Formats: sequence, C-alpha cells, structure tokens
Amino acid sequence: MRSLIGAFVGAFCVAAPALAETPAAIVEDVQGKVDGIAFMDYVAPGKIIKLGPKAGITLSYLKSCQRETISEGVVLVGAEESTVQLGEVKREKVPCDTNAAKLSEREANQSAATTFRTMRSDAKGTPAKLPTIYGTAPLVQAKSGSTLVIERTDGKEPTISIPLKNDLMIGGKFYDFAKAGKTLTPGGSYLAILGAKRYAFQVDASATSSPMPIVGRLLRLE
Repeated sequence: MRSLIGAFVGAFCVAAPALAETPAAIVEDVQGKVDGIAFMDYVAPGKIIKLGPKAGITLSYLKSCQRETISEGVVLVGAEESTVQLGEVKREKVPCDTNAAKLSEREANQSAATTFRTMRSDAKGTPAKLPTIYGTAPLVQAKSGSTLVIERTDGKEPTISIPLKNDLMIGGKFYDFAKAGKTLTPGGSYLAILGAKRYAFQVDASATSSPMPIVGRLLRLE
C-alpha cells in the first residue's frame, strides 16, 4: 500500500500545477494525524495531502461551495474540488457566497449610512446584491490585536465592538461569533469596520444559528 501511495504522489507531483497564492479551500476538520495540515488552514491548488489509515479531512472550497469529507488516501487540492486516490470522498454543495469569502474593502471617509447606500447600487444606479453569509454567527478572519466593529445599516441595532485579543482568536486569525455566543439578524445588512477599512455584507433572510459549514458563514477581512 505504501508503494502505491508513493506512486500516486509521484504522479500528482508531475501533474500538479504550480502552487497558487490564492487559497482554494479551508480545512474545516481533521481526523487522526495528518502531517502539515491543521484545523482552519487554507490550502492552495496543487497541494498534496496524504491521509494515513483512519485519518480524514474535511475541505470547504471557497469558489465552488463544495464541502468534501475525505477518508484515507492521497488528496490533490484543485481549484474547485479535490482529486482523491486510494481513499473515499463524499461531496455536498452548501450555501455560500464567493464574494463573502473575500470582501472588498471600502474607503472609510464616509458615514456608515452613506457607505452603505454607495455599496447598494452600481454606477448606473442599479441595486447591487451585497455579499451574503448563510449563518447568523459569522466566522471572521481579521488581524489579531485590532478592533472589529459591526454596524447594522438597514435598521436599528446595537453596534457590536469586539477587541480581537489573541486568546479569543482561532489560530490567531479567526474570530468565531458562534463560539462567543453572538449572532446577527437574518435579512440584515451590515458594515464590518477594521480601523480605516469598511466591508459591506448581509445575512441571508433564512439564516439560522444552527451549526453550518464554515464556508457559508466565512467573512475574510484580512
């Protein structure tokens, strides 16, 4: 078996494209010992992951919204899904918005309401759909040591201000609203503010606080 795995890894190395800087997926779960991979790591296209006996990994793809649960074997990370040899993979399409997985920052020299109105329409004045998360408890990627402010822009709601202390962050870079017991309102539109940076997003009207795949509630601000 070890020789077969080695052969497949060698074939993958020949066929794999050069590693891209832009991540393709996030590691949502790790079962057993998996060298070089940890919970909440990003993986890029071309990454090879070797899973030993009884080892497994769950990947959530940022672009395709594919969630893969993989057991054993050799995994080649792709742009939208993995290639798996000598193992098993179960795939499911989950609600997610690729625009929410990497929000675009906006200038902060405006009030929240003015910024929100600007973001709600394009150059021709056509209403624009804001990046959407599908859970009421976002998982926010931001720099540890900064302060995250969340403001409701389409209704009245208390402003949320969160000092992103390192001991509150997962891996030093993720703040989990679910872990902190904080939630936003289904159907609400918001600004996430980090210093001089502003990011607009909305919560899907059918979003709940029930556990859901990471990619459906991920807001990458940094």
